Amino acid sequence: MDILLVEDDDSIAEPLCAGLQRVGYTVTRVATGGDALAVVEPEFILLDLGLPDADGADVCRELRGRSDVPIIVITARADEIDRVVLLELGADDYMVKPFGFKELQARIRAVLRRAQPRAADPGATTPLRVGALEIDRRTRRVTIDGAEVLLTPKEFDLLAFLATDPGAVFSRQEILESVWDTHWYGPTKTLDVHVAALRKKLGETAWIETVRGVGFRLSPPE
Repeated sequence: MDILLVEDDDSIAEPLCAGLQRVGYTVTRVATGGDALAVVEPEFILLDLGLPDADGADVCRELRGRSDVPIIVITARADEIDRVVLLELGADDYMVKPFGFKELQARIRAVLRRAQPRAADPGATTPLRVGALEIDRRTRRVTIDGAEVLLTPKEFDLLAFLATDPGAVFSRQEILESVWDTHWYGPTKTLDVHVAALRKKLGETAWIETVRGVGFRLSPPE
């Protein structure tokens, strides 16, 4: 797999490239947002935020707008608001500098597992239907009464997870562990951000009900 590393600091980029290549990845390294956007169809992206020519958040938004490529943001910003905003822009995960190489490897593997279709699940090719809502996990398309609803990859994953058992209440932790990471330690506010975005795109707040003190459930609006 080819990884695009977007990092302008040589002291960080060079050992990262060497380590990733040592464990079998092919690495393309660029130092600016402009160069990152010029790379054609990368398979995986490690994106630094502190770029010399652009805000990494803007680069993340642009990359996500053109493809579903997995993106892990590498940031020195530890503020929760920055993290929530990045995840809302479409990043699949983030790591705060400094971090260990083994942790990076684990994060890459976890993101890849979530990004790949569940071929072993025989039901993954069958569209999920909840009232007028249809979720096709094979093509990753969502429609309501036949009209397509455009979602970010993480919004799709969240909606598809809730739709596996319509009407059932999923706890916040259960959702975070299933949709984001099996060992989620980040801000839980990111879930609220994604739920709010989904409600807006689905056109009815009632599609996703908040069960106070527990979590959320998906059901057709009455």
